[in-house]
Amino acid sequence: MSAPKKTPLHDLHEALGANLVDFAGYLMPLRYGSETAEHLAVRTSAGLFDISHMGEIFVSGPQAAAALDHALVGTISALAIGRARYTMISNEAGGVLDDLIVYRLADETYLVVANASNVAVVREALIERAKPYDAVVDDRSDSYALIALQGPKAAEVLKRFTGAPLDELKYYAILPGAVAGIDALIGRTGYTGEDGFELFVASGDAVALWRALSEAVEVSPAGLSARDTLRLEAGMPLYGNELSTEVSPYEAGLGRVVRLDKPGDFVGRAAYAAIADVPPARHLVGLVARGRRVPRHGYEVVTSDGTPCGVVTSGAPSPTLGRPIAMAYLDSGAVPDNQGDLFVDIRGKHEAVDIVALPFYKRAAS
Repeated sequence: MSAPKKTPLHDLHEALGANLVDFAGYLMPLRYGSETAEHLAVRTSAGLFDISHMGEIFVSGPQAAAALDHALVGTISALAIGRARYTMISNEAGGVLDDLIVYRLADETYLVVANASNVAVVREALIERAKPYDAVVDDRSDSYALIALQGPKAAEVLKRFTGAPLDELKYYAILPGAVAGIDALIGRTGYTGEDGFELFVASGDAVALWRALSEAVEVSPAGLSARDTLRLEAGMPLYGNELSTEVSPYEAGLGRVVRLDKPGDFVGRAAYAAIADVPPARHLVGLVARGRRVPRHGYEVVTSDGTPCGVVTSGAPSPTLGRPIAMAYLDSGAVPDNQGDLFVDIRGKHEAVDIVALPFYKRAAS
């Protein structure tokens, strides 16, 4: 196996004493100190994340919109310039190859952001699916760094470093602007459940941008551990856990992203049309543990008599709620009327859990 790649911020992470781990083929900061402190900093102030492992794939040309409408499950052609959309790319059978964010940067230019572990799969699928169209697929992942500034004070902090009209920038929108004198694409998106921004810059500018933003007293560096607990509290899926080629968007509670009403064909349409109005055999739920033991990925969910009825996809202690939480797929019809009759098998012991609505955490409206 090849050695993991390093992001443009690798040396800076080492200097900060980060615990670096191999994640999706990159050496990434797991934490800098206390992951709980990093998590709470994002919930109360602002956290700075290196997410340069994500993929940036540009699709451009006169038929770029039509190519993406065919390649993805959403209606990408309906995006206004400067707006973004959460969507998915699936196979013909309706399995999810990846979940994506697509930004429309110009009339004929789109930026597709893919999960690090799936960049090659997404790139090759887009290239193949765009062949009948007058469109070019260009993977520029190695040319970009991506830095996320997330938290209730993110906008206040970022305004000190840019003249871009942040007050006019809506959620799931993007605009070009200089940040600390560095050319950037400023997206109002994130993976934490908080307000925040994702800043796309040239790889060579990443260190200067990180150092500038780090000067703000409100900002703390945050690693993958905090990012995972933040997204879990916000009920956001993680590819490889809640989403995979074995899962349909309808099972994940994300059927809304599949646009069967859009004109023309798209990859996976037939499979989705066949199941769209059929109750799924399983569905994604939130679980809160009654005790202190944590339901983890892969643990079985069982009924009171020990009958398996589901599996945990993600689980962790919740710093915000102060209790262990998890997401799990449950067999439809297996949810008991008595919440105390549902358990997670944690190393041979059945621990009681309660089913709750997702997300576990939702920020207050600003």
